[in-house]
Amino acid sequence: MAKTKFKILITAGDPLGIGPEITAKAMGSAAATGLDLTVLGDTAALKAAGFRAGRAAFIPIDAEGLDSRKRGPDAAAGLASFKAVRLALTLIESGGFNALVTAPISKEAWKLAGIPHTGHTDLFRALTGRELLMGFTVGKVRAALVTEHLAIKRVSPVITIELVMQKALLFAGALEAAGTRKPRITLAALNPHCGDGGLLGVEEITILKPAISRLRARGLNIKGPVPADAAWREHLRGLSDGLLCLYHDQALVPLKIIPGAARAVHWTAGLPFIRTSPAHGTAFDIAGKGLANAASMKEAIKLARQSGSKTARQDRAYP
Repeated sequence: MAKTKFKILITAGDPLGIGPEITAKAMGSAAATGLDLTVLGDTAALKAAGFRAGRAAFIPIDAEGLDSRKRGPDAAAGLASFKAVRLALTLIESGGFNALVTAPISKEAWKLAGIPHTGHTDLFRALTGRELLMGFTVGKVRAALVTEHLAIKRVSPVITIELVMQKALLFAGALEAAGTRKPRITLAALNPHCGDGGLLGVEEITILKPAISRLRARGLNIKGPVPADAAWREHLRGLSDGLLCLYHDQALVPLKIIPGAARAVHWTAGLPFIRTSPAHGTAFDIAGKGLANAASMKEAIKLARQSGSKTARQDRAYP
């Protein structure tokens, strides 16, 4: 029996951002060589960025009345990028594709278009009814988030023992699926100095330590809470296999200044298919100027393929 070919869908993101450019550049690189790829996106934006027929199959999802000279959040662009992602999910559900790589969308543009989701992960969670984990990989770094795109003042009320446990279990499963046996996970503290015994906050005492106790009882090799600076230092020294952070910038600020940061990839665990994306945004300020670095997009494509080769199961995206 002939082996089924691994097929990857790529959504080109917001047509006014750098998504079309990094998609076109990735299609002309070694990262795309030998892969069965299908791109969904705005025809004019991709053509202007250098995308050519033959490098990948193409499904047009065109935005109406765009002015490419005005780069920024736009309702028509947001609607087109949303439609591309929604169609990609339908195609995956039909069984014809194995993985999804998503170029950056604009959350503001989605809001302008009346879309009630703050981004890809929020949309996927709503449609699948699953708890998901947002993770990041660059080199040997593996970081993941307990909360995602939240204002800082909203972070503490959202964090619960149950949520920390859910995210830690997803993280452990993703690391194991990627080949790390009984991964060592460190949970970062929320407050400075791990709360200083409650003087600077009590979340470490009332939420994080109880969550760790329960997770250890279930067999997870997890430590913490550890002050975030120390947790990052240990992780970069190889003393943990995964670093579970409590909020967006606790993970993303260090991640984006370490060596090789331009190759960082975002992955989503908990989905019934593999999903990766570049670990950056739409970069409207440089869009259309030919300046976009496609390294993260290329790595996202590579990671999607590598994840598919490591397991026959399609219930997570793997770091």
